[in-house]
Amino acid sequence: MNPSSNLFLIGPTGAGKTSIGRRLAAHYGLSFVDLDQEIERHCGVDVNRVFEIEGEAGFRQRESALLDECSRRAGVLLATGAGVVLTAPNRQLLRERGYVVWLQTTIEQQLERLERDHRRPLLAVPDRRERLQAMAQVREPLYRELADLAVPGEHGSVATAGERCIALIDHHWQRRGAAPRQTA
Repeated sequence: MNPSSNLFLIGPTGAGKTSIGRRLAAHYGLSFVDLDQEIERHCGVDVNRVFEIEGEAGFRQRESALLDECSRRAGVLLATGAGVVLTAPNRQLLRERGYVVWLQTTIEQQLERLERDHRRPLLAVPDRRERLQAMAQVREPLYRELADLAVPGEHGSVATAGERCIALIDHHWQRRGAAPRQTA
């Protein structure tokens, strides 16, 4: 499979999947899709409301259905939700249908980036650090198993992070003997 046909971003909350994803999509000439935004568009309400009405289990069912739908498209950059990797069928879809890039970040970076963000239902808890650590303990092994490429998180602008991702993706693809499409 041509690794540039679909590019899927995975990683923890606050890793920059949406912000960096937009830059990568523009660079590689891919359509940008944010999975959480797709859920909101399909439901007509924000993710918080979906969690409120259906709980996490209902949200995860919707997430899986839209992951299947969106990952079938060709030429898409899909910014996934942080928990999409929790089910084996989702991991299988990602593995089979695209090139998976894990945007890594530290708990400290997450706390800093999400300090004013109150839209994430799983972080509506008294101790965010504890919640982020618990989520990382479960999810990081899944990210590691699934990723074709891991991109270490660093402090800096979205533009700098995007450039670093492009350089690492291009280098990895060239080593594999496949050149990515570029529009820039």
